[in-house]
Amino acid sequence: MPENTLESQDAENLSPEQAFERLNSGQEGLTPEEAKSRLAQVGLNTIVEQKKSPLLKLLSYFWGPIPWMIEAAAVLSLIVRHWSDMIIICVMLVFNAAVGFWQERKADNALEALKGELALNARVRRGGQWQEISAEELVPGDVVRLRAGDILPADLMLFEGEYLSVDQSALTGESLPVDKAEGDVAYSGSVAKQGEMQALVIATGERTKFAKTVKLVESAEAPSHFQKAVLTIGDYLIYISLGLATALVLTQLVRGDSALGVFQFVLILVVASIPVAMPAVLSLTMALGALTLAKEKAIVSRLQSIEEIAGIDILCSDKTGTLTKNQLTLGDPMVFAAADAQELILTACLASKEENSDAIDDAVLGGLTDKESLKNYQQEKFTPFDPVSKRTEALIKGEGGEFKSSKGAPQVMADLCGLEGEERRRAQETVEKLAAKGYRTLGVARTDGDGKWRFMGLLPLYDPPRDDSAETIAQANEHGIEVKMVTGDNLAIAREISRQLGMRPNIQVAEELFSGGIDPANPPLELGEKVEKAEGFAQVFPEHKFGIVKALQQRGHLVAMTGDGVNDAPALKQADVGVAVSGATNAARAAASLVLTAPGLSVIIRAVEEARKIFERMNSYAIYRITETIRIMFFVVLAMLVFNIYPITTVLVILLALLNDLPIMTIAYDNTWLSPEPVRWKMRRVLTISTVLGLIGVVETFLLLVIAREYLGLTVAQLQSFIYLKLAVAGHLTLLVVRTKEPFWKRPHPAGVLLWAVLGTQSVAVLIVGLGIIVEPIPWSYVGLVWGYCLAWMFIEDLAKLQLYRHLKLGGKHHLGFLRRLKARS
Repeated sequence: MPENTLESQDAENLSPEQAFERLNSGQEGLTPEEAKSRLAQVGLNTIVEQKKSPLLKLLSYFWGPIPWMIEAAAVLSLIVRHWSDMIIICVMLVFNAAVGFWQERKADNALEALKGELALNARVRRGGQWQEISAEELVPGDVVRLRAGDILPADLMLFEGEYLSVDQSALTGESLPVDKAEGDVAYSGSVAKQGEMQALVIATGERTKFAKTVKLVESAEAPSHFQKAVLTIGDYLIYISLGLATALVLTQLVRGDSALGVFQFVLILVVASIPVAMPAVLSLTMALGALTLAKEKAIVSRLQSIEEIAGIDILCSDKTGTLTKNQLTLGDPMVFAAADAQELILTACLASKEENSDAIDDAVLGGLTDKESLKNYQQEKFTPFDPVSKRTEALIKGEGGEFKSSKGAPQVMADLCGLEGEERRRAQETVEKLAAKGYRTLGVARTDGDGKWRFMGLLPLYDPPRDDSAETIAQANEHGIEVKMVTGDNLAIAREISRQLGMRPNIQVAEELFSGGIDPANPPLELGEKVEKAEGFAQVFPEHKFGIVKALQQRGHLVAMTGDGVNDAPALKQADVGVAVSGATNAARAAASLVLTAPGLSVIIRAVEEARKIFERMNSYAIYRITETIRIMFFVVLAMLVFNIYPITTVLVILLALLNDLPIMTIAYDNTWLSPEPVRWKMRRVLTISTVLGLIGVVETFLLLVIAREYLGLTVAQLQSFIYLKLAVAGHLTLLVVRTKEPFWKRPHPAGVLLWAVLGTQSVAVLIVGLGIIVEPIPWSYVGLVWGYCLAWMFIEDLAKLQLYRHLKLGGKHHLGFLRRLKARS
C-alpha cells in the first residue's frame, strides 16, 4: 500500500485523531505542495474506465449482418473473376466502416466534452484556506466540507459537525438515509441529504469502497421514442428489401441467369437500399446537437433526452433563481423583542454562516451596518436549514456567556418562542402584509439567560423577477409550452410574483391539493384535472413536485420540471425532462437530463428551440431514407420483371450508395425550420409522405427507362449509365424536397455544407457517366436531359408533399406568422 494512504475498512476501527496521524495530516488540511506530491503518488480520484481500443472499434464495423452481405458479394465477385466489381465492393466496405467509425468517434468526443462540463467539484481546505477544486484532484489527507445535496467525492471520515444524513442506496441498496456522526466513515458515491460536516479524505479512486464493490459498466440507456421509431423503420425497410430480393432471385433463376451473378447483384442491391448509415447519422446528429445546446448553456446528460426536450408541452419552473433574480435584498426590519433593527439583524447574522455563500445568509449579513460587532461572538456549533425544521440554529459564545440564535420560517419561529395573543396576531398580520407585496419574511429568535426563546422580530426579504422572465414566458406560450410556477413560498407571494410576470393568479396550495391522504407518488386521476388547470403551486414540498409531475403525465403531457436541491432528485427523475438549474446540487444534476449553466427561464426555451431543430433533422432523414428505399428497390425489381434486363449494374449500385451517403453525413449541420408547437413522433405522417414520394419516384424512373429504351436508342450498357445518373440526381433532389415542410425554394435554405456536398457528389456522378469512367459513357445532351427531367419531377414531388401536409393538417401556412415574429425578435 502506498505511503500516506489508508484502506477504508481499516479506518472504521480508528478515531479521527488516529486517522489524521496515519495520513500525516491535520484539521488545517494539506499544504498545496504536499497535495501535489500525493496526487503524483496515488493518481487522480477517478475510477479507470475500461474503454474499447480504437482498433477493435474499427474492426467491429467489418462484423455484422450488413458487412457480411457486402463481404459475401466481394467473395462472389472473386469467384467469377469480376476484378473491378470486387475492388469497388471492397472500397464500399472500407468506406462504410470508416464513416461509421469516424462518426462514432466524433459522437464519443462530444460526449466526453459534455462529461467534462458536468465534472464534480469539492470544497477542500489546503494550507488553512478553503477553496473549490475538481473532485478528481482530491488525495488522502485532504480536509473537505460536506453539505446537503453533495455527492461524496471519496471515502471520508467525519470529524467535525453535528450530524450528516447520508443516502447510501447507490452502494448498499438501503432505502432510508443513514445518520452519520463524528468518527463515522462515509463512502464515495453516497449523497448527503441533510446536515453539514467536515471530513478527512481516507481513500480515493480505485481504493474507495465504491470502486471495489461496484463493477463499472457502460451505461445502457433505454432507446428513446424517436430511436425506437427509426429502428422500426430500419427493420421495416430490411423486410421490404429482402422480400423483393427473394422474388427477384427466384424470377431470374427461373429465366436461366447465373446463380452467382444474381446473388451478387441482389446482395449489393439490398445493401444499397437498407439504411446502413442510420445508427451513425442518429448518433452524430444528436451529438452535434448536444454540443450546440451546451453553447446555449444547457448540457444534456444523455443524448436520448433531446427528443423529450423537443416534445415538452408543460414546464414546471421553480420561482427562485429561475423566474426571479435570486438576489435577496433586506427590507425594513420589524422589531419585536430586539432593542433596535441592528440588534435584530445581528441576531440573524449569528444564526448564519458566511462561508456557505447562502443567498439568505448573504442578504442578512449585507444588512448589518457594523461588521466588526461580529468579532465579539464565536459560533460554537451551527445547524443548517433543512426542509423539515425550516430554520437554522447556532450556539454562540459571547461576552455574557453562551446562548442560541435562530432564524427561519415565521410560523416556525413563533411556535418555537411560544408567541401568543396580540404579539402572535401582530406577527401574522405583518407577514401577510409583506407577502401581499411579494416579500419573503424571516423570523428571528434567541435564548435569554435561562434558555427561554425570545421572538426578536421579522426580517423582510424580496427577490424581484428577472428582467426577461415575463417576455420568456410569453415566448414559451408561443412555442406551445405552458409555464407553471412552483414555489415553496406562501400563496400571497406566489400570486404577487405571478401578477408581475403576467400570469393568471390561479395558484393552488400544494398541501391542499394533496390533502385527504392522497399519496403524491400515486395521485388519483381526478387530481390531474386540478393540477392541469392551475397556473402555479405554492407552499410546495419536494414530494409535491413528484406528485405534480405524475398527475400531469397521467393527463398525457410531456413534463419538464426544474429543481436544484437533493430533495428535488425524485421529481427530476420522474419528469420527462428533469432540469437542474444553474447552481444546483450535485445530486440534482446527477438526476436531471438537462443541466443549466446559466440562470433564467430563457436558457430552457433556447434549449427547446434547438432540440426541435434537431428533431426535424432526424425527421427529414427518416422520410428521405424510406423514400429512397422504395424508389430503388421497387424500380429495379419492376424493371427486371417487365424487361428482363439489369437496369443498373452492381458497380453502379455501389457508387450510388457511396455518393448518397456523403450528403447524408452533413444533414446534422443543416438549417431547419422551428416548429411553433411541441414535436412528437408521428409514424403515420412519416410513412404516408415517404411512401407516396417513393412511389412517385418509381413512376418517374420507370417512365424515363421506357423513354430511353424505346426512343433514345441506347445500348443496355448506356441505359444502365443513364438510369444510374437519374437515380443519383433524383435522390439528392428528393433530400432537398423533404428537408422542409414549405416549398423547397423557401426559407430555411439548405446549409452551405449540405448544398456543397450535394453539388460535389452530383458533379462526380455527371463526370462518371459523361466521361465513361468505369461505365459506358452517354452523350452530354442526355446528361442534360436527365437533369432537366429530374428538376421537373422535383416540382411534382414538392407539390405532392405540400398537398400531403395540407391533407394531414400539418401544413405550413399558419406557421409563417410565428416565423415572422421570431425573425423580428432576432
